[in-house]
Amino acid sequence: MAKAVLGIIGGSGIYNLPGLENVRDEALQSPWGEPSGPLRCGTIAGLPIVFLPRHGEGHRLSPSDINYRANIDVLKRAGVTDLVSLSACGSFKEELSPGVFVLVDQFVDRTHKRESSFFGKGCVAHVSMAHPVSPRLLARLAAAIDAEGIAVAHGGTYVCIEGPQFSSLAESLTYKGQGYSVIGMTNMPEAKLAREAEICYASVAMVTDYDCWHPDHDAVTVQDIIRVLNSNAENARALVARLAVDFPREHESCPVGSDRALDSALITTPEARDPVLLKKLDAVAGRVLRR
Repeated sequence: MAKAVLGIIGGSGIYNLPGLENVRDEALQSPWGEPSGPLRCGTIAGLPIVFLPRHGEGHRLSPSDINYRANIDVLKRAGVTDLVSLSACGSFKEELSPGVFVLVDQFVDRTHKRESSFFGKGCVAHVSMAHPVSPRLLARLAAAIDAEGIAVAHGGTYVCIEGPQFSSLAESLTYKGQGYSVIGMTNMPEAKLAREAEICYASVAMVTDYDCWHPDHDAVTVQDIIRVLNSNAENARALVARLAVDFPREHESCPVGSDRALDSALITTPEARDPVLLKKLDAVAGRVLRR
């Protein structure tokens, strides 16, 4: 079995990971362009941890400007086997109040400006996204959250919009009417790319507001969100520390095949594959391309 390496992507308000030991920064190069920043590598309770702030130092990248392909590529190159996304979000349900953590198990993609696949002309692949979250990783997160006494909702659908603007009232009411749980701007195409890179992925959506559908709350403002972000960040750090203590040191095979997603995904015949694209895919798809 492969050694487990836990990756953490920090969203809004989470730009560092206190508690890391043996810390070193690694500025890995990616053929997909510039990632959000250098990887911060270290250990917690002896478990290898790789941390990447999604928006870069000082929150300099908007959701549309993040190079999601480069981020996932460098995490793969760093050996990450299991990836936890920490993300701020708005809520569509009364019971999902600010401060609640939602263990997302489904996604709806409403983005339109982002590169959403490593594959394309010269090497086509179709991975399954029916079950986009690794259930085993989600169960580990649930146990850690419960152990820390953090308010949590187990399961929920995250709709990802392009941003950077917040929703209109009509959009917010539409998404609420569809039965979605939370709304954010960053988990897509991140989850899709993690699946293509055969990294087990799970998302912790941390509620900061009620979007703008709620009749008893004003329209969303950055100032309101920042107030909740600070308390959410403290809980997120406690969650990661607890998760690391109990996390298996050998990678557990994913029940839905996250870590084997490319086994039957490549459709382009070997002789028709573009060697330039194949070179860029060395980290993401090297396991199957070298067969």
